Amino acid sequence: MPKARVVVLPGDGIGPEIAREARAMLELLVPDIEIDEQLLGAAAIRATGEPLPAATLDACRAASAVLKAPIGDPEFDAADVRPEQGLLALRAALDTYANLRPAVLDDVDVLIVRELVGGLYFGSSGVREDGTVYDTCEYHPRQIERVVRRAFELARARRGKLTSVDKANVLETSRLWRRIVDEQSPRYPDVEVEHMLVDNAAMQLATDPQRFDVLVTENMFGDILSDLAAAVTGGLGLAPSASLSDGGAGIFEPVHGSAPDLAGSGTANPTAMLRSTALLLEHGLGLHEEARALTDAVAAALASAPTPDLGGTATTAELGAAVREQLSVDHAATVSYGG
Repeated sequence: MPKARVVVLPGDGIGPEIAREARAMLELLVPDIEIDEQLLGAAAIRATGEPLPAATLDACRAASAVLKAPIGDPEFDAADVRPEQGLLALRAALDTYANLRPAVLDDVDVLIVRELVGGLYFGSSGVREDGTVYDTCEYHPRQIERVVRRAFELARARRGKLTSVDKANVLETSRLWRRIVDEQSPRYPDVEVEHMLVDNAAMQLATDPQRFDVLVTENMFGDILSDLAAAVTGGLGLAPSASLSDGGAGIFEPVHGSAPDLAGSGTANPTAMLRSTALLLEHGLGLHEEARALTDAVAAALASAPTPDLGGTATTAELGAAVREQLSVDHAATVSYGG
């Protein structure tokens, strides 16, 4: 088996600080891994004038997986060239069409599967002569079919329930979405399927999230619902994500922003970055035991060394150290008991 090669994109703001902790976990759990750090976002604009330099894109295309820290800087909020353009271009170039957003807390275990490279965010937009502005939501049947099939497969491996979220009472794209879900459903007789309008889905996520297993939806709906699910289960600071393609490198990243006001303070919570690293181990490298070990170690460390946002006093580095210590303890226990 070829050696795993991961491109780390340290990003902006608190990105380099939390990326450092994530890199340490990869090096501990996968000792022979190759790690290549590249620029993306505001740091890339300052260095090269481009938010996604050609060298970064080439490295990501050749990688087993991409681990990305948050990007963004207020300096570029109103600029013609913005950090976020680099991320959208990277997603499109790697065709990471299926965005996985797990939301887990106590008896809530929801996985939102969001179509990531189509819809409103990638449709045509512009300004007409009369001052009207427009953004177009477009989907090809193939774009919908592949993400729906991915969601069915994930539901089959979990609790066997899939909720397809749309706005079929208003939108033509949603009616196409619903038809394709119904066409694919007979291929998965072991998965229970329901359709739900997006406004109802938002209400149910807020009031009764336990009823859901896997939700699948289009780009903008998924963007909004996954943030709501994160809020219900602890907040964006704890939320990881995986963006998967068919056969190429996936992108694994926390969903929170770059928090430039916290940069350099050493107080940023690296949990979402570390949980994204666990998703990389599982979905990017196929290392399921290592992924579970890291997930469990993060949970244990959060209880013993919470950061200030969770009411504790641990620094970014101290939480990372607590995770590594827990991994070492778990590894020693496994060796001792032959587990």
